[in-house]
Amino acid sequence: MGSIQGGRVNSWVRLALGALLLVGPAAAQHGKSLAFQRAEHLRKGINLSAWYAQTRDFTPQRMDSYTTPADFQTIKSLGFDHVRLSIDPEPLIADSQLGSLKIEPMARLDRTVKQLTDAGLNVVLDIHPEESWKGQLTQGDDAVERFCAFWTTFAEHFAALDPEKVFFEVMNEPTLADLYRWQGIQARTIARIRAVAPRHTLIATASMYSGIDNLLAMEPVRDENVIYTFHDYNPMWFTHQGATWGSQGWVFVRGVPYPSTPENVQAILGQQQDERERIWLQRYGWERWDAARVGAEVATMFEWAQKRGVPLYCGEFGVYKQYADAKARAMWISDMRNALEAKHIGWAMWDYQGGFGIVTKGSGGTVVDQSVVTALGLKK
Repeated sequence: MGSIQGGRVNSWVRLALGALLLVGPAAAQHGKSLAFQRAEHLRKGINLSAWYAQTRDFTPQRMDSYTTPADFQTIKSLGFDHVRLSIDPEPLIADSQLGSLKIEPMARLDRTVKQLTDAGLNVVLDIHPEESWKGQLTQGDDAVERFCAFWTTFAEHFAALDPEKVFFEVMNEPTLADLYRWQGIQARTIARIRAVAPRHTLIATASMYSGIDNLLAMEPVRDENVIYTFHDYNPMWFTHQGATWGSQGWVFVRGVPYPSTPENVQAILGQQQDERERIWLQRYGWERWDAARVGAEVATMFEWAQKRGVPLYCGEFGVYKQYADAKARAMWISDMRNALEAKHIGWAMWDYQGGFGIVTKGSGGTVVDQSVVTALGLKK
């Protein structure tokens, strides 16, 4: 493990791991705990991406125009009850002092959060760093202390807001391969947040991109006012076809069918020059991805949460739309949404207006994808 060197564990890791505790169903009382009550405010959500994060353009011109209060009204009118707001911490942090935040960017963020809640939307403040920023947490204590210091100041800043409406998500998709190191960092961070924001519900996750497998290897922290999140894009060969990030093979794939069978993938196998891509797509066919398969994976997550008496939230799911068949995309989104709702798991689709978006903006205004609206069980 990356947190163990020379047979000794760093003191902060030892203290943080000491904060980990299995919380049993009896303690949580399945729906009676505060975290379960607050999870009811996060039933149907949408991710606001590439605005406060995933961009290097934080100029006032872009910030004022990319996403606006008119979008908030659209989101509310469609039937969403919350947004997950991606926030890159780096542009908010002042260089002069550890844990100090810049006045102007924070004032803008304050206005955005108020506008969202005024529109009747609850808000997940999702700390969404760049990969390089997250990578600093892989070793040593300095980056971890900076992260904790940021969260202490950030949570204190928003601590006066209504905890029924505003939620704190520790980090989007941690990338640490050492699952135990991340659990220690997260437990330490949660303790620091709780010291300044005792009323707010926190959202925690597992390492390695908040994937299902890694959440199954995780245990809850010693704090009952926490919701546990995972992201589910499985099967990735369908949901990320044509994507230019992640697996090298995705970028060359087009027209991947859903549901998958050994027969219906044959048409695209001949398009692949790389033998690896052909076997990966063949496996996708053999795995027979359909509503039942999607539901089985979600059910596994539900069983994990039930055993530990904690609420679950799916913070991301969606299909990259550039090369996906529109009907197949809507079918997968519907299958995922139905699987989550069958287990009473709240969700936030990725995303509002990006490559996975429910709307498209252009000279003709904002156009809503009605097939996705229907797939999500929302208003037309």
